[in-house]
Amino acid sequence: MTRKPLIVGLGGTLRDFSSTEKALRIALDAAEAQGCETELIAGRALDLPPYSPEDPSRTESARRLIHEIRRADGVILGSPGYHGGMSGLVKNAIDYIEDLREDARPYLEGRAVGVVATGGGWQGAVTTMNSLRDVVHALRGWNTPLGVAVNTAEPVFSPDGDCEDAKIRGQLEALGRQVAAFARATLDAAA
Repeated sequence: MTRKPLIVGLGGTLRDFSSTEKALRIALDAAEAQGCETELIAGRALDLPPYSPEDPSRTESARRLIHEIRRADGVILGSPGYHGGMSGLVKNAIDYIEDLREDARPYLEGRAVGVVATGGGWQGAVTTMNSLRDVVHALRGWNTPLGVAVNTAEPVFSPDGDCEDAKIRGQLEALGRQVAAFARATLDAAA
């Protein structure tokens, strides 16, 4: 029997319970329903010093991020769309993955990565989703077939985090299942 796959969600904004964080939680809940362990690194946990590869000192939050991504069998990245791209907060957090460059599994190698982008319009959400997918590719991750763009200019989430749009909920859940299935298959193949 292999261990439960670990799926790490990373993203959001400094605003508590942002739309991006709500979307990540739905996708992670779907992965958990597939028998995965999940961990969310969002909000204030992403308020990290600017990444500097030549400075080896790391804050506690940065060490946690690096530790969890290192352990991850799958990752779900989420970013709000800021002016046609991912937020600086999320990009900086992703830059810390550089600390895995010397690992046996460098960067995101061998991991399925799903991406979620939120934005106050389809253009920003879709361009952000595409830029996240490009970053996953550059970090040697396996993009899931499905990426999810969420137009938050339309009613999507209730204040308590429930997704009121059945189509978006279905996409987020499918994304979580895709990451979980790939992570499980990878673990089973290794066993």
